[in-house]
Amino acid sequence: MKKLVISTFFVMQVFFGFAQTTTEITGKVVDSKTQKPLQNVVASIQNTSLTSLTNGAGVFVFTEVSKGSQLLQIKTAGYKDQLLTVEVEAGKVLDLGIIVMDEDVTSEQQLSLVTITDNDLEDDNSGSENTSGLLQASRDVFQQTAAFNWGQARFKIRGLDNEYGNTMINGISMNKIYDGRPQFGNWGGLNDATRNQEFTSGSAPSDYTFGGILGTQEINTRASIYRRGARVSFSGTNTNYSWRSMGTYASGMNTNGWAFVVSASRRWAQEGYFEGTDYSANSLFASVEKKINSRHSLNFTSIFAQNRRGKSSPNTEEVNNLKGFRYNSYWGWQNGRKRNSRDKDIEEPLNMLTHYWKMSDNTNLNTSVSYQVGHIGNSRLDYQTANSPDPTYYRNLPSYFLNQPSSYVPGVDGNGNPILTNPNADAARVNFLADGQIDWNAMYSANTTPIYDSSGNEIGRQPAKAKYALYEDRTDDKLWAANSIINTKLSDNIFMNGGVSFKRLKSHNYQLLTDLLGGLYFEDVDPFYQGDAGQSDLFNPGRRVGKGDEYGYNYNLYATTFDAFTQFKFTYKKIDFYLAESFSRSEYQREGLYRNGIYANNSYGKSGSKIYENFGFKGGLTYKVSGRSYFDFNGAYYTKAPTLRNVFSNARLNNNVTPDLTSENIISADASYIFKAPKFKARITGYYSKIMNSSKVSFFYGEGLFDTDVVGDGNEDSFINEIVTGINKKNIGGEFGMEYQITSTIKVTGAASYAEYKYDNNPNLKINDDAQATLTNTSPITDFGPSYLKGYRISGAPQQAYSIGLEYRDPKFWWIGANANYLADTYIDISNVTRTTNFVIADPNTGIGFDGATEAAVRKALRQEKFDPVTLVNLVGGKSWKVGNDTFGFFASINNVFDVTYKTGGFEQSRKATFPDYVADNANGTPSFGHKYFYGFGRTYFVNFYINF
Repeated sequence: MKKLVISTFFVMQVFFGFAQTTTEITGKVVDSKTQKPLQNVVASIQNTSLTSLTNGAGVFVFTEVSKGSQLLQIKTAGYKDQLLTVEVEAGKVLDLGIIVMDEDVTSEQQLSLVTITDNDLEDDNSGSENTSGLLQASRDVFQQTAAFNWGQARFKIRGLDNEYGNTMINGISMNKIYDGRPQFGNWGGLNDATRNQEFTSGSAPSDYTFGGILGTQEINTRASIYRRGARVSFSGTNTNYSWRSMGTYASGMNTNGWAFVVSASRRWAQEGYFEGTDYSANSLFASVEKKINSRHSLNFTSIFAQNRRGKSSPNTEEVNNLKGFRYNSYWGWQNGRKRNSRDKDIEEPLNMLTHYWKMSDNTNLNTSVSYQVGHIGNSRLDYQTANSPDPTYYRNLPSYFLNQPSSYVPGVDGNGNPILTNPNADAARVNFLADGQIDWNAMYSANTTPIYDSSGNEIGRQPAKAKYALYEDRTDDKLWAANSIINTKLSDNIFMNGGVSFKRLKSHNYQLLTDLLGGLYFEDVDPFYQGDAGQSDLFNPGRRVGKGDEYGYNYNLYATTFDAFTQFKFTYKKIDFYLAESFSRSEYQREGLYRNGIYANNSYGKSGSKIYENFGFKGGLTYKVSGRSYFDFNGAYYTKAPTLRNVFSNARLNNNVTPDLTSENIISADASYIFKAPKFKARITGYYSKIMNSSKVSFFYGEGLFDTDVVGDGNEDSFINEIVTGINKKNIGGEFGMEYQITSTIKVTGAASYAEYKYDNNPNLKINDDAQATLTNTSPITDFGPSYLKGYRISGAPQQAYSIGLEYRDPKFWWIGANANYLADTYIDISNVTRTTNFVIADPNTGIGFDGATEAAVRKALRQEKFDPVTLVNLVGGKSWKVGNDTFGFFASINNVFDVTYKTGGFEQSRKATFPDYVADNANGTPSFGHKYFYGFGRTYFVNFYINF
């Protein structure tokens, strides 16, 4: 008994001795203006697994902190991060007192960023946005520079499209199954409601998904995490839209366990920066949470974002020289207003239910189910037995006549010297300069016939068979998605994340007639084909269609996807590392609703299912040199299913599966040195990625594609479906970002990117020609062999970018900043078919080349165009005031201060597919089918006024 008492006493002494040496850090976080405590602020000890959330009084507490110098980070949405150096002594409590959080002005910059990156001019068939939206709220200096300063020139992080990143809302991926890219327009205009975001860069670990090689973005709409209060703002700009109004209210969690958030906005313009680009967008958001008990909560989120906007045309150098870079061929005057023929209409509301389950102190399980239904429509003009309504149709331009020797006639100059003149080209130039827009009135007239009185005088017009009609390429999607994510702490040093997700898509794709343009009906036939081949649906031949009818093509796409991942993270004093693996399964199918006359035996009904099973592995480690500096390494290898759009290469007409299509193989590695101190932060990264076996499907009219002996005289030219498979791309480069707080009010930032994005092989090119299809030849494909792309640069983004910025922030809550940016090495998108032997070989049987097609001449013709470098200067600034408990403020920015004109992208036209045709088209220096270009905005402004209640 005596021994037991002594032993018990000894244990109690040890316990009390340990309790008396507890090491703690505590502090209280408040808003700099209102001095009110901030709840749910994340405090973390850098290079450790220690994190803490502030309570309702704004207080956080850490226990069991290692002694010595530590870096404490304080961060929350809408405020600037705080990075504090603290000295921890064993057995003592370190009370940091009040920590003041300043408003993050970049949250205002995000409002202006969306107007810059909202364009999607490249692709009518895609519903997705190819933007820098993935990075717009990142805290990383380099990524912020890429979004805010370089985004206007279409800079892409590491040269990667958004399909190689993953954007999520409450854990459910928003990347479209159709093309792999997120449709940012589905929550456009709801900046206040989508501010709660988490990011990873590259293949770094995410708690929500295996991810891609670009990074991840998780948007959290849980109602209880929004700061209580209201916000109203009004903006003016001269970019995609002119005006924007927005209001948001968050209730915070009440005593009955309820919290809700509502937000609404409207953006509109009669005409945006480019001619004829009207804009109208309305957005609504609601999130409601019920806290059932301390372990369970339910949250319902509903998002509605309707957007309709007029597109802007890419144009050739000839057109830009005549009309200017803001010219847009898609619009024309009608009843005193500009009407755009190429509108994009998006309306895909999203409803989501999320269950939050705190299974234990160390384990959380979050499950979401969502349903999204709606449509995407891209309008354009249809015409039959009539001239093209496109004002830039090649026969309407001077180049058409300049390249015709028969159009030249003898004449004399002002001095009486004999010269050759081209009156047809001169007349085309005069006509195009005088108007050059779509003639809506002429189309209405063509769709009607005159009414005469008894004297033969025209007294009106009556509807007749329409030669012109306006229609939409329409996609109506119904998408069910479910996702479950578990996060658990297995031990003090080991954390596990895992998740499963499921999606089921039905996508109805069809041609929808929206306006007969004064006509009586439109015939559902293809006038370029005869007999049954001209029928869109052999079950309803010769059908007459009216407004609201489906015609042309009509089919469903089905997709069922499943993926799962597990991830283990290990955290130690000097080294952190992680390992992750994933598995996915994708099943695709097409169902034809029309029996097309060209493909009578393989267009109607369901195709076979196409299944792709894929896997992935990734890992990385962080070596902590000290509390301020560390090295970071990441590597990944995974396979990725082809997107739905590429599986059925000619889905509008038949059930054929794209030949030689396989999953992509993706390799990625990066290494970084990172330094973080209260006044100076920097990151330098080197990266390498290789994407293998990718594919590309496109449609165009090509000349000189087929051998006369095979297809017959006059059939060498055709509207074709180009299929390129087995494409390898290699991206290698470096990134650098830094910021230095020179004084308490002055900060300098810098960023740089240098890279090479190249094609790494010569993929295979096949062409599907509908005109060669028969009842027995249901897959009329010609193999053109390799397309010699290796060594060419990948288009679409600057491969060099540099930025330097200076910011002054006054203690009286006003600030101003300026940055200068240099962007270079942007290349045009090259034609694939002109890089095949078809371009140079006259006779495939003998291998004899075209006359004049010497190596030097061909190299000159196929030299990839590199755009001129551009320097862009931007100014930003703002001011805020505190009146009682409310905050008033404004933000203003001017981009491209010196109004520089610059190209952001473009593509080579593929129509002239042989060397002789190319030479003839370029004979006079102004080709009819020259390269087409996209341009960036000139000088633009954005002003936002707001009040926070």
